[in-house]
Amino acid sequence: MRAVHLLALSAGVLGVTPALANDDVLKRSANPAEQVLQTVDYANTRYSKLDQINAGNVNKLQVAWTFSTGVLRGHEGSPLVVGNVMYVHTPFPNIVYALDLNNEGKILWKYEPKQDPNVIPVMCCDTVNRGLAYADGAVILHQADTTVVSLDGKTGKVNWSVVNGDPKKGETNTATVLPVKDKVIVGISGGEYGVRCHVTAYNLKDGKQAWRGYSMGPDGEMLVDPEKTTHLGKPVGKDSSLATWEGDQWKQGGGCTWGWFSYDPKLNLVYYGSGNPSTWNPKQRPGDNKWSMTIFARDADTGMAKWVYQMTPHDEWDYDGINEMILTDQKVDGKDRALLTHFDRNGFGYTLDRTNGELLVAEKFDPVVNWATKVDMDKSSKTYGRPLVQAKYSTEQNGEDVNSKGICPAALGTKDQQPAAYSPKTNLFYVPTNHVCMDYEPFRVSYTPGQPYVGATLSMYPAPNSHGGMGNFIAWDNVAGKIKWSLPEQFSVWSGALATAGDVVFYGTLEGYLKAVDSKTGKELYKFKTPSGIIGNVMTYEHKGKQHVAVLSGVGGWAGIGLAAGLTDPNAGLGAVGGYAALSSYTNLGGQLTVFNLPN
Repeated sequence: MRAVHLLALSAGVLGVTPALANDDVLKRSANPAEQVLQTVDYANTRYSKLDQINAGNVNKLQVAWTFSTGVLRGHEGSPLVVGNVMYVHTPFPNIVYALDLNNEGKILWKYEPKQDPNVIPVMCCDTVNRGLAYADGAVILHQADTTVVSLDGKTGKVNWSVVNGDPKKGETNTATVLPVKDKVIVGISGGEYGVRCHVTAYNLKDGKQAWRGYSMGPDGEMLVDPEKTTHLGKPVGKDSSLATWEGDQWKQGGGCTWGWFSYDPKLNLVYYGSGNPSTWNPKQRPGDNKWSMTIFARDADTGMAKWVYQMTPHDEWDYDGINEMILTDQKVDGKDRALLTHFDRNGFGYTLDRTNGELLVAEKFDPVVNWATKVDMDKSSKTYGRPLVQAKYSTEQNGEDVNSKGICPAALGTKDQQPAAYSPKTNLFYVPTNHVCMDYEPFRVSYTPGQPYVGATLSMYPAPNSHGGMGNFIAWDNVAGKIKWSLPEQFSVWSGALATAGDVVFYGTLEGYLKAVDSKTGKELYKFKTPSGIIGNVMTYEHKGKQHVAVLSGVGGWAGIGLAAGLTDPNAGLGAVGGYAALSSYTNLGGQLTVFNLPN
């Protein structure tokens, strides 16, 4: 028997002083009527305490109202609700709408940044944006061109803006931000252009840079302490990153930070993952390429890394490690542990102690994963914590200009950025997954600033000898490391999940269905087809005593890039166009918010 509860959302429950986190974010996150973070809470659980809509009545859901965003391409992320105002964002050009929930969704204000359209072709996998955050009366947006903007929540007036990168070098943004204490934490994209990526903290009040930590390079620039920063319990040592790159390759090292951030107010640590090393051709970058493909735990005040864990040393498959870190407090072997659970692109579900980075569980969350047999869990082994790679699927060992076939998962991973959810009522994680494999042929490529630096040709297809589809929606036990139930889907589940106290889990499909399933059994309870494919994250809020469920539809993202960008070459979109060609028979472009509630 194991007791599980959410990471507490209020300073009082945590037993720490309010100064340890942003008071406004803590207060509003504790109120299930609102949503001020894309992650729902600092722990990234995507769990709502609202239960008016439940397993017994969710089949009666109806459309309450809709809103057209006026923008095509992929709509990721979700709206926010603060008081009686809903904030809605779009893909490029990253328009922000403030809608009056008291007046039929009337537009209170609209912010439309003027961005150079030349940023569009530099964005790797569609012009998506994963949404806004709200803190201290400000709406914070990180634009595609890397401009971070603070907007007055009431008027839309710009409080301040700061440029976080340079699109001419290939630096762009698709991610949300995380307000923590008096700072806002932001990442950067551009691994396919040889960018050396970082995480940066800006002052929430005026936008001044507080600290920046790079994913690779010298210790001082990484904000790593050779003696105090640990990897699997041991100090990383001096120049831990530089020693794993040949020459100056780290300067184009990748390791981008376009995923999600979590925060533990009690430990004062921010958690996130870094992405693939550049280039995709592993022959060109011998070594472990630290600290790409790594979970970081950083001090929120200084940025100093407390611990790191590299999941995929010397990546050969583009298995970015940027997916969300979900924080829970659970019993493991009868002892209370502060845990971090992470579903990696590489197909392994990891559970770690978030206080020190101790690796507790590493198991496949799709049985077809074959590039590695397992992660070595023997602490006395020289390969402890490392995946044991199958030579047949090693693009490094097979060599340049050789097409390695049948690798599972494909580069887009067993799960990409689409966030999982966790319910303290079932102690289960609900995970949208890709059931996709690939052929991968690396080739030599030269680095030119601002030009693609990929060096591989890919093709993708459904996992063979399986249910024929390209996705599953699963329930996962993070302590046992086992799938509890799995629902097959025709296409990858590219939507973020939402778990609720009503014993319902929501997710969307690439065909455009909003689905509701029983949190205990996975039984489908409701579905409704929205106007376009769903790659957004389902959210819920309460207004005037009535619970609502909302989701953005608008097909796109990496899986839907063929439709979103009008691409037809099967190898385009880094291999996704051919793999998802059938999607055009089920949905079309659109940009719409659909809001549901129960009948009166």
